Amino acid sequence: MTQKLTHVDAQGRANMVDVGDKPETDRIAVAEGYVYMAPETLHLIEEGSLKKGDVLTVARIAGIIGAKKTSDLIPLCHPLPLTKIDVQLELVKEKSAVRIWVRTRTMGKTGVEMEALTAVSVTALTIYDMAKAVDRAMRIGDIRLLEKHGGTHGDYVADEVSNAG
Repeated sequence: MTQKLTHVDAQGRANMVDVGDKPETDRIAVAEGYVYMAPETLHLIEEGSLKKGDVLTVARIAGIIGAKKTSDLIPLCHPLPLTKIDVQLELVKEKSAVRIWVRTRTMGKTGVEMEALTAVSVTALTIYDMAKAVDRAMRIGDIRLLEKHGGTHGDYVADEVSNAG
């Protein structure tokens, strides 16, 4: 299946898609990602005993801000009036990781996938920043879209979806 890229004009130049004629619909996106770390680091986060403070609360707030600032960070994203940003953090001891789960919602002409993915990314980077003094080997990974609902392209649900929130 060959599909045309929507953010490229006939000459191959980047451009912002015109969504002016699209109908407004309820749009939801869910994304996830992980920050993998040493078990000792995960324990310090769980205890709330890192020097920079409460990692999970600060990271959750950073994720919310990241979703709100997506159009400032990703050049061709439209600014959206987000109606909901839910950032959930789960300590996964079996993986020695923090799982980040984000759900975004809007009533609009374009989807909120990038807002959910940006929120996951900013949350992960904040966890890394707050814990890097004790664990520089942390890895951020497995960031992906889990679900997308609304709009003309229909719904998308990833394989092997596991919900934390």
